[in-house]
Amino acid sequence: MPALLGWRYGELDAELRKSFEVALHAGTALALLIGLRHEVIEVIRELDGRRLGRHALEMLPPAVAALAFERPIEERLGLPRKVAGAQLVAGAALAVADLSPARRPREDAGPADGLAIGLAQATALAPGVSRNGATLTAARLLQFERPAANRLSRHAALPIIVAATGLKGYRLARRGLPAGMAVAFAAGLGAAFGSTLASSRLVPRMDAARSYAPFAAYRVALGAASLCRLSRGQATMRG
Repeated sequence: MPALLGWRYGELDAELRKSFEVALHAGTALALLIGLRHEVIEVIRELDGRRLGRHALEMLPPAVAALAFERPIEERLGLPRKVAGAQLVAGAALAVADLSPARRPREDAGPADGLAIGLAQATALAPGVSRNGATLTAARLLQFERPAANRLSRHAALPIIVAATGLKGYRLARRGLPAGMAVAFAAGLGAAFGSTLASSRLVPRMDAARSYAPFAAYRVALGAASLCRLSRGQATMRG
């Protein structure tokens, strides 16, 4: 979005940008915990050895990938054109995955499914690859029913979002908040919190969806439009 809107965000200090993104993550994580609190409580109550093992496997690949490759991924895949390309490819992958038969209930999910969803979640470290979209793609490829795929996706993503927020928040606390940025950080946190909390009310509609085609089409269209816009911008600069 900064590239499409002509913001000079990329010229800011890298540590400042990372600190600001911590505020956005914190707002998102807090809103998810509040908006999905009943579901979070339900998941905790249902925990047993089998489910706990599956959740661990869902978290392991993204956690390992983040600790080992976070900075190289950001440096090599964070360019606007690559982000737009990732949006397009990920949207197309979801559309293809959604053609799979929908015949498995959520209760059928086991350790192998958890590992597959975790590996998909690790790809979301690449900017432009939606965490929700990646895990939905994996769940549908595994032939889970759409309501089950949605719940599996949310249950896999929320712990990672909270954990990432905690880790980045710890790093920010050690560095300290940049001088004069408190208001901007509070605005970003508030916007992330408000928009996420509002969109959490759409969760039941997503669970009832008969197709992910509109979601996939939106992502493909956004990626394609972004690539066109960035290409025109480069052509104008050269001209």
